[in-house]
Amino acid sequence: MVEMKTDASVDAMHAAGQVVGRALTAVREAADVGVALLDLDEVAREVLREAGASSPFLGYRPPFATTAFPAVICASVNDAIVHGIPTRYRLRDGDLVSVDCGAVLDGWAGDSAISFTVGRPRRADLDLVDAAERALAAGIEAAVVGNRIGDIAHAVGRVCRTAGYGIPSGFGGHGVGRRMHEDPDVPNEGRPGRGLPLRHGMVLAIEPMLIASGKDAYYEADDGWTLRTADGSRAAHAEHTVAITENGPRILTARETP
Repeated sequence: MVEMKTDASVDAMHAAGQVVGRALTAVREAADVGVALLDLDEVAREVLREAGASSPFLGYRPPFATTAFPAVICASVNDAIVHGIPTRYRLRDGDLVSVDCGAVLDGWAGDSAISFTVGRPRRADLDLVDAAERALAAGIEAAVVGNRIGDIAHAVGRVCRTAGYGIPSGFGGHGVGRRMHEDPDVPNEGRPGRGLPLRHGMVLAIEPMLIASGKDAYYEADDGWTLRTADGSRAAHAEHTVAITENGPRILTARETP
C-alpha cells in the first residue's frame, strides 16, 4: 500500500533529507587514499548525532539478511554494487566508491547515495559515475504527476543501456516515508506508460545501479550483504529521495556543492 504524504510531511522529510545530504558531503570530503571505510562511517555518524537524527541503516535486517546491518552507511568499493559493509579497508589510489546513507529525523526518513573516485581516477570510472548521475536525473525528470512508475524505470534504463552499462535485476528504488523502504518498488528498467500512476504526495527513492561491463549478473558476498558484479567489473550507484508534486519533482536529499 502506497502512503500519500501531506505537504507538511514532505517538508519534514526534506529536513531529514538535508541531514543525509550533509552526511554524504562530509563523507565525500573525508574520503582520501589511506582513509578506512570505518572512518567514513564515523564521519556520517557524527553528522547524524549533531542533527539529532538516527540511522535507518544501523540494525536494519530485512527478510533476505542473515545479520543486522552494522553501520550507518553502505560503503561499496570497485566491484561492489551496493550494500557494502564498512570495514578496516583503507582506500587506495584509483578506487571507485559508492556511499549510501539514510537518516530519520522527527519520525521521517531520507535516503540518498553518491559515487566518486579517490586519488587519480580512471577515465572509465568517471564515465560510469557520470552515467549514473545522468540516469538519476532522467528518472527524476520523469517523476511527474500523470506519469507512471514505468516512465521513471524506462528513463533510468534508457540512459544506462544507451551508455552500454549493465543493470542488476531485482534491485532499484522504492517508496520512502516513516520507514526507509516502503511501497512502491521503482525498477531501474521498464516500459513507459506502465505501472502505478504518479500522484501528488508520493515520495520515492530513485536509485540507478550500473555495471561497467554491460553485464547484469551479480552475486551476494559472504558477508550476507554486499552485492558484487559477477565478472569483477566496477559499479556505480546514485540516489535521491524525490517528492511527486503538482509543481514537478522535489528533490528532498539535495546536497550543497562543497
